[in-house]
Amino acid sequence: MHETPPTLPWYREVSATRWKSFLAAWIGYVLDGFDFVLITLVLTEISDDFGLSTVQAASLVSGAFITRWLGGAVLGAVGDRYGRRISMVLSILLYSLGTFACGFAWNYHSLFAARLAIGMGMAGEYSASATYVMESWPARLRSRASGFLISGFSVGSVLAAQVYTWVVPSLGWRWMFYLGLIPVAVALWMRRALPEAEEWTADVAERDARPSPFRPLFRTPRLAALNTVLAVAATLSLFLVFTPGGEGLVPVLSVVAGLSLAAFAVQLGGRRGWLLYVSMIVTLFFAFLYSWPIQALLPTYLKTELGYTTGQVTDVLYFAGFGTMAGCWAAGFLGDRIGAKKAYALTLLASLAFVYPVFAVKDNLLVLGCLLFLLQATGFGISGLLPRYIGGHFPTAGRGAALGFTYNVGALGGAVAPVLGAHLASGMDLGQALAVLTFAGTVIVALLVGFDVPARLNRLTDPGARKDHLAAPERAPAPVGADRAG
Repeated sequence: MHETPPTLPWYREVSATRWKSFLAAWIGYVLDGFDFVLITLVLTEISDDFGLSTVQAASLVSGAFITRWLGGAVLGAVGDRYGRRISMVLSILLYSLGTFACGFAWNYHSLFAARLAIGMGMAGEYSASATYVMESWPARLRSRASGFLISGFSVGSVLAAQVYTWVVPSLGWRWMFYLGLIPVAVALWMRRALPEAEEWTADVAERDARPSPFRPLFRTPRLAALNTVLAVAATLSLFLVFTPGGEGLVPVLSVVAGLSLAAFAVQLGGRRGWLLYVSMIVTLFFAFLYSWPIQALLPTYLKTELGYTTGQVTDVLYFAGFGTMAGCWAAGFLGDRIGAKKAYALTLLASLAFVYPVFAVKDNLLVLGCLLFLLQATGFGISGLLPRYIGGHFPTAGRGAALGFTYNVGALGGAVAPVLGAHLASGMDLGQALAVLTFAGTVIVALLVGFDVPARLNRLTDPGARKDHLAAPERAPAPVGADRAG
């Protein structure tokens, strides 16, 4: 029998249980956004309490990137082998322990260690929740699932800015971390009885095919020893790059970390998939490189070059946060209508119209806010499709580890972006530097996604690769035939 087109409104195609599952995952993304903005908001208070230098304070922001690649890969692999639900719970537990520890930190080193735990949990949360929600929702609505889910990050950033004005002046910075445990408790309570993701259950659990994504790294004792050394080298190099200890050696350490992570990508991808892994990491690196200079340095630009007060900066951040949120929602609908890749590329191209105007406005907060809303909606909100875009390249059995590893290695672009933006600003105005970096990075990502570069390169080594593993199976005369789609 042929499938009949759905006649219900799209939101009724998603059952109450799926909506509950979505909400539990969405709260995890709210925590991501809350923490990212939170650490930037309270850096001055922390620096005063602990007597930190500017470099030490900045390293607390970058610290979470050191362990993201490891957390994304390990917790993603747990999700592939034992189920998305357990991976979600472990991620949020790790994240909550890191948040709790931040509130009780007694010096720079204890706070930095807590940030490492948060980085691992944040990375695992991204891969676990994204795969869980998309594999639970109907195939034709998976771009919507992706966009709605990522919008939680923007909600968290707006919430953090507001809570900061209520809490820190009267209670101090530690209470920001204590209050962060409340949504963690809600998320854990909601996840306690969630059903497993339907697609993972059908493709893995019911077939008793428990994948082991890291098996290629430990085939022989010699290979296991080599990869252990590579893991230590990558982690230690990243640690030194993002802390004062690596001063003067950053280029060399960056090469060591990059080569170590590239070696993992080649092994995890295997003979057929290594080009896909590497090209996906490069695409995601530039995706972070174009978006995070503004994310990280916009408050600095507003305060130093435009002379905005703290209240005015908060108002502008509201415009930015709500713009990203609206963009994530719109991206979901557009991705389901015309395809995630096409929606991604076209929206990025549209965002180029707003990059330079944003930094041309000097003394009109309302105009600046409106332009920033549009830039965030088109340029950054479209990143709501990233889980859908990445996940479609990988089969269910290895999707969690692949998405977690490629995304979080690519996320290192977010750590490089503020440094590169500040470096460019040494030869031009900060606003001009941010505009140049954002414009150039956006063009590169639009070309990589628009011309489907990762998938095209993948077909060089794996000609029979399925075009989209998250798409609905093709219609067939009988259900048995549907299993052969793609």
